[in-house]
Amino acid sequence: MATLAPRPAAAGHRARLTEGLAAAIAEKGYAAVTIADVVRVARVSKRTFYEHFTDKEACFLALYAETSDELIDLIATSAATAPGSWDARISAAARAYFERVAGEPELIRAALLEIQAAGPRARELRREVQRRYADQLRAFSEAGAAESDGISALTPALATAVVGGLHELMLEAVEAGRAERIGELADAATELIRAVLTR
Repeated sequence: MATLAPRPAAAGHRARLTEGLAAAIAEKGYAAVTIADVVRVARVSKRTFYEHFTDKEACFLALYAETSDELIDLIATSAATAPGSWDARISAAARAYFERVAGEPELIRAALLEIQAAGPRARELRREVQRRYADQLRAFSEAGAAESDGISALTPALATAVVGGLHELMLEAVEAGRAERIGELADAATELIRAVLTR
């Protein structure tokens, strides 16, 4: 299974290791993955692994951060390149995001479930990522408000609430064994964002 976004083959050992972890998660699920699996897929030694990461969790947090960066960039690019109104841009961004994560069910399952139990560093990283999504949503709302009188710019609290609601929808789908169908949530996400912006 492909990773969320292709990374250059010559990006270095660290990138190869996070790529190896992503592939191993897709193959076995996070809980079953060992460092031996990661280095086998990455084609590096265990010594090389420990030069970059203290343990599997540290590698997973690096992968989580990289994946989040890629998804945030995907949302921005999809919204910026979609033709039409703010509504069409929001819809395009939501569809691109949910279709992408639906293509990586095991990786998204790990990102949603394992990050919750991976300790204080993981929880803080998750909060930081959620803040970035909320900031991005606020920027979209401000652009929409400048474009149309019927749009309200979101406060930080409301943007955080929307992102939290979307996260919960995804988590519910994953826990119900429907991770591969997360793409179907794009319409619900668009409807929620639309309703909040036009309140």
